Amino acid sequence: MGGSNILITGANGQLGRALSEIYPKAVKTDATELDITNTEALKNFNWGGIETIINAAAYTNVDGAETADGQKAAWAVNDKAVGNLADIANQKDLTLVHISTDYVFDGTKEIHTENEPVRPLGVYGKTKAAGDKRAAEAAKHYIVRSSWVIGDGANFARAILTAAKTRSELKVVADQFGRPTFTTELARTIDYLLKNELPYGTYNASNGGDTVTWADFARAILTEASSKTRVIDTTAEEYFAGKVASQRPKYSSFDLSKLESVGYKPKDWREDLKDYIAKELNS
Repeated sequence: MGGSNILITGANGQLGRALSEIYPKAVKTDATELDITNTEALKNFNWGGIETIINAAAYTNVDGAETADGQKAAWAVNDKAVGNLADIANQKDLTLVHISTDYVFDGTKEIHTENEPVRPLGVYGKTKAAGDKRAAEAAKHYIVRSSWVIGDGANFARAILTAAKTRSELKVVADQFGRPTFTTELARTIDYLLKNELPYGTYNASNGGDTVTWADFARAILTEASSKTRVIDTTAEEYFAGKVASQRPKYSSFDLSKLESVGYKPKDWREDLKDYIAKELNS
């Protein structure tokens, strides 16, 4: 079917692009085509043939959410809009797939399970935690939690590669820990949940492999790209000093055993990194 019964919101974002590869016939929208914060726009949308909404739309500027304008936008997209989609899903008996984040946690636990109580630190995390609660109001829902997302768009890996072109040294945070989630892996996880009609609920979804710091990840990126730029460890406190910045969780790695228990095998992030860097260097 190619996903012709699927609506992808935020289709021009990193995850939306990866989902479009898997579901080429999906109905794809962005904010200019469907304003999900507007209940009238959703009411008037043509829902004929749609059985599943994959909400890949989000306000993701973590630091920007700490400003007045950013805070307003984050609550609108990450909270209110999700409630609107949950209402539509219930009215039309649709499945809602909603993307969450490690930022709903305070990061004091080294590994996060699906059952850990949410304790967001910053505005972005608070809006995403509120959105999760809204998504759970849909009778048929999947809340898919991701971390350190890397795909086709602005992200950490691309920023490191760009900076390395003109700099011999890069200072990168070395006291925050996690695993990357490549959007190809995240899209593959979502497809697995839907195709296998797994029980509704919350699922952690990231690449497998070892937990690393941002500095370790930067080194892996540069090594894979055969760059001679050196990474210098710094602390989050030093890196964000004097900047408008949100608090970030220290630990972001997920327990992936729930997904693994239903037969899914997460791909090691270092494997996906090889593919990602090869594509970036040839683009």
